[in-house]
Amino acid sequence: MNNLKLAYRNLFRKKQNNLIKILSLGFGLAVGLVLLSKVSFERNYDDFYPDADRIYQIWSTLSGRTNETGLDQWGQVSGAIAPGMKAEIPEVEVATRFTHLTGENAVFSTSDKKRYKGTFIMADSCFFDLLPRPMIRGNAKEVLSRPMYAMVSQSAAEKMGGDVIGKQIQLETYPGRELIIDGIFGDVPENSHEHYDVIVSLNSLPSFFDLDGRENWLGNDRYRAYVKLHPGTDPTKLAPAVRSMQKKHQDIESVEAKNGWTLTYAFLPLKSIHSDSPEVKRMTLLLTIIALALILTAILNYVLIVITALVARSREIAVYKCYGAENRNVGSLIMTETLLHFVLSLLLAGLLVFSFRGTIEDMLSASLVSLFSFRSSLYLAVTAILIFLFTAFAPAYILSRIPVASIFRGTGQIRARWKLILLSVQFAAAAFLFSLLVIVSKQYNLMTNDNPGYSYKNILHADATGVPQSIVQTAIDRLHQLPQVGAVATASFLPFESFGGNNVIIPGEERELFNIADMYRADEHYIPLMEIPIIEGKAFDVNSSTNEVIVSRSFKEKMKAIAGWDDVVGKDIIITWHGLSRIVGVFPDIRLGSISDQDTRPSVLFFESTPNSKIIIKLKTMTGESIEEVYDILQETMPEKEIALSPYADSLVNMYSGERQFRDAIFIGGLITVLITLIGLIGYINNEMLRRRAEIAIRKINGATLSDILRLFMKNILVIALSACVVGEVAAILVASKWMENFTEKIGLSPFLFIGCGVIVILFIELIVGMNCLKAANQNPVDSLKKE
Repeated sequence: MNNLKLAYRNLFRKKQNNLIKILSLGFGLAVGLVLLSKVSFERNYDDFYPDADRIYQIWSTLSGRTNETGLDQWGQVSGAIAPGMKAEIPEVEVATRFTHLTGENAVFSTSDKKRYKGTFIMADSCFFDLLPRPMIRGNAKEVLSRPMYAMVSQSAAEKMGGDVIGKQIQLETYPGRELIIDGIFGDVPENSHEHYDVIVSLNSLPSFFDLDGRENWLGNDRYRAYVKLHPGTDPTKLAPAVRSMQKKHQDIESVEAKNGWTLTYAFLPLKSIHSDSPEVKRMTLLLTIIALALILTAILNYVLIVITALVARSREIAVYKCYGAENRNVGSLIMTETLLHFVLSLLLAGLLVFSFRGTIEDMLSASLVSLFSFRSSLYLAVTAILIFLFTAFAPAYILSRIPVASIFRGTGQIRARWKLILLSVQFAAAAFLFSLLVIVSKQYNLMTNDNPGYSYKNILHADATGVPQSIVQTAIDRLHQLPQVGAVATASFLPFESFGGNNVIIPGEERELFNIADMYRADEHYIPLMEIPIIEGKAFDVNSSTNEVIVSRSFKEKMKAIAGWDDVVGKDIIITWHGLSRIVGVFPDIRLGSISDQDTRPSVLFFESTPNSKIIIKLKTMTGESIEEVYDILQETMPEKEIALSPYADSLVNMYSGERQFRDAIFIGGLITVLITLIGLIGYINNEMLRRRAEIAIRKINGATLSDILRLFMKNILVIALSACVVGEVAAILVASKWMENFTEKIGLSPFLFIGCGVIVILFIELIVGMNCLKAANQNPVDSLKKE
């Protein structure tokens, strides 16, 4: 208790820089702990499910024998696989399957014409047996067994007014199909690999799709399938049972012999679906490094400030020792002071996190409640304790071990050595984060300004899914009347979206050659509007038919390698789902998806004369007024549709929100690190100028110029900064190279880039040193000697 009183009194004493200590440590802890909480959040996906360690997602695995090389895996299977495993493999305790009915933010309406947004899935009656959520209302098994019945999440029910049981809802993209709500389930936590707001009975599938693939053993692999194994079951030992099931129901040996590939199924642990993906591993590793660099900088700066104030404290400690205090008493006092500072820093960190809650949630794509869950809080508590022990032990050890006699003789040399070591680590962290920020920013600029192989300048797009084609055509005709509209086209998909796949077959043969990214259909205006060049054959025109297809250059190269076709234009092929088609043109490979998630499969595009679901509008000049005019026409002609009109360029930028958030995290971490380092550097220079003022005065009396005095300090700092920046740049090279593995296209990591970043950091450090030395260097030497 006495130590606490002394610590409280010392909190307000001058020349100990306690406010600076608390501020720098508080800012460092705020950002560092938030980043670590994000790491914990990402690494603990799906751990909230009971028996999560026994739950596995079924993945299709395709390995080539003749025409394909390597291994291909995807997380979807045919409709009969999940129930088939439950029936055929005794080790499977429970199995379930679901398929997506819509993507995110699908618009649906109630009978009173109110509109809402949500994600719809279709699941079987065993869904909650394996992936349970708390039931608020209703019986899940009954609801998910009845066609055209659905359940909604608790948050969705609250948005709809709470009393939703018995209400009818209708998806905007599926007009005329009404669902009855008969259950409410607890919200899916944010750290789940699948999110959904509405679960529709899988028995409703024939009402939404022409192809009912629930009983398919091969093909139509649109289902996410999961199994829970009995305790003690090793999934790697289930391969013979899986193979036996395939032989019984798929006639797999003849299928594989005909097509030249081997189909098997793998069991991926539920908790590994997200956290073990290469992208997440790289991201969490980088965030951990950034957080630790930031926290280490804050800790070392705290210790540096403590050592800087050693002269005043050492005499105080000497007095304590003269009155009988032992080393342990001194150490206990210093640790109590550090504890008080640390608690105040944590309170400051909490206040900062709460104050900037919106920014943090946007930057990390997670709510604070999810980031600071019980498990994350435990991890952070352990981390905070370790930080405190390190922060408290170093000053306590240094101050308590200094002999009384040496205190009165001076401890300047010891202090200088310690401070330079601490400063060098901070310099290295600053150089590391600055270089990483430059690289991430350059990569982000590359992604958002790169040429995807087509033109999207002045292009708007809107979704007309579910709108009758006659109404879409009316909207197109009216858009053509606007003077600012240069062209209008329609297509099934836009290049930045995700694409399904179909297989290629040569007529007269049975084997499936390879899988393609199917862009489905577009009208004759699409190719010229997007400025996609045709390198062989022709583009679509008004005389084209629905069985005509244009293919990518990689499609042509694939056919040459597999079938020996030197030319594909004019050849007939079969593409599953489409049937027999004739190739009329070849276009260069364009980017499908994003640079960080690019679909590299050969692609095809079919002709469709009637309007498709995506409306693409090219303006002569992109202005706010022209965009508003286009929006007004779409809204007037399609009043029952919620119109989302977006500039194509904005949609491309939005694809890289994760990279933007990562860049922002580095920027904030780097900014805080630089500020903390700056505080430590200024404190060190001011203290050194004060300690060596007599030396400076004598040098000036003996003829030293201002530049000589500045060089005296700047040279010493330059040596430390140079070696520290080399270490920081090497770390930046390693981390940046790892992060770049996420992208198919990337900036060059030139040595000159890192050298330039290091030089900028060193120049900044030298500038700060020079500015802080000027006042003392210009001081009258007589005044300096009088103070001595």
